[in-house]
Amino acid sequence: MSALVRFGVSMEKKLLDEFDGKICSRGYDNRSEAIRDIVRDKLVELAWESGASEVVGTLTIVYDHEVHELTDRLTDIQHKYHTSIVSSMHAHLTPHTCLEVIILRGRPSAIRTIADALLAAKGVRHGKLVTTTTGKEF
Repeated sequence: MSALVRFGVSMEKKLLDEFDGKICSRGYDNRSEAIRDIVRDKLVELAWESGASEVVGTLTIVYDHEVHELTDRLTDIQHKYHTSIVSSMHAHLTPHTCLEVIILRGRPSAIRTIADALLAAKGVRHGKLVTTTTGKEF
């Protein structure tokens, strides 16, 4: 682990009080760890915006497996991008509804392309791409 550096931050008391209340309710023991998490989150966001580094995302989709040929289309899309798909998990939510979680790894633009293709498939009811990092830079 690299050396810790102490630094000061100035902000309005009202803002700090609100911050302290929020981090306390989320289980943080101190401001430092909460601020570190905020900085990491922003760095991940910037990594996705820059498009320069390898990133990771999880795509969760909920779909109606009764829609004609939907499962085949979803499978075909995933096979087309097999080099970016690390893993997937399938769960049956109801007799007609399935949930799939797909782990994607690569450049942000490639991951977004795959996510958009899967989310746009007719019969997908809802989906969301959650973005993160490989963690190498932290």
